[in-house]
Amino acid sequence: MKVVTLGEIMLRLSSPGFTRFVQAQSFDVTYGGGEANVAVALSNYGFDSYFVSRIPKHEIGQSAVNHLRRFGVKDDFIVRGGERLGIYFLETGASQRASKVIYDRSDAAVTSLKHTDLDWDEVFKDATWFHWTGITAALGKTMQETLVAACKAAKRAGVTISADLNYRKKLWTPAEAQAVMVPLMEYVDVCIANEEDAEKSLGFMAGSTNIEHAHLDEEAYAYLTKELKAKFGFKAVAITLRESFSASMNGWSAILCDENDCQIPYRSKRYEIQVVDRVGGGDSFASGLIYGLTHKDSSKEALEFAVAASCLKHTIPGDFNLVSVAEVDALAGGSGSGRVER
Repeated sequence: MKVVTLGEIMLRLSSPGFTRFVQAQSFDVTYGGGEANVAVALSNYGFDSYFVSRIPKHEIGQSAVNHLRRFGVKDDFIVRGGERLGIYFLETGASQRASKVIYDRSDAAVTSLKHTDLDWDEVFKDATWFHWTGITAALGKTMQETLVAACKAAKRAGVTISADLNYRKKLWTPAEAQAVMVPLMEYVDVCIANEEDAEKSLGFMAGSTNIEHAHLDEEAYAYLTKELKAKFGFKAVAITLRESFSASMNGWSAILCDENDCQIPYRSKRYEIQVVDRVGGGDSFASGLIYGLTHKDSSKEALEFAVAASCLKHTIPGDFNLVSVAEVDALAGGSGSGRVER
């Protein structure tokens, strides 16, 4: 099953362990980015996974490409060019101290990926699924034009399109986001969001929810999924539910409203997670949902797979969710004791 993702892969420089930026004398190096993270996870699940981007020809760019290849992601549609790879710095929080991210991504090569740089009909030939995020849409007018061209080509090819709204306040304002994201929703079959994404990117509120106080207005979430589905004609809407007790302890679950039954949206089981690294948590949910919707017998099973996959990602350092289908199935089936496997 061929899946295509479009976006930016970045160099990630993390202060070691739980040290602060001001303490760091070295940084741990890896690579990641919303759609790249999804591509890697789906490759691990057995998909033919293609990542579309623009990456510099120099050694740092090649290192990013090699990192994708290491996990089986195909680079046939990566355009090589530009001067720099985007960078982000990560300080991992603990207990009541939040994690911090500093971006250095201005004028990254991907922002100049033109829609004419690729044969989009070839990109989506024999593809089943196309995934993108609001982060890519926030990277400027050129990328927005490229994203529209990709969505149109995917529709021509009969490909299912999913979008994770992924609002980032360091990239644009709510007004800017809505001006771009609302029109893009006409191409989307499966919408993935949290309460902030829905509000900032599409203008829909999730009741009295306040994740910083670990308060979830569950009725409002259920109503939100139905509102979004009705407004934009999505085949399915998934909302992740995070209860942030501290940087180290999160409650994690999700709900799904789909075309089978949206009167009472499906609510997954809830996990209490001791967080190791929450970066990429949403991407691991998205990739899990894509796998679930294409491989599981029911929407409920699909949602449980997605939430379990994301739960496991929170325990893995780095952006990528390096787990197998069997491991996710085991957790979704109730095996979450963490007992040593011998």
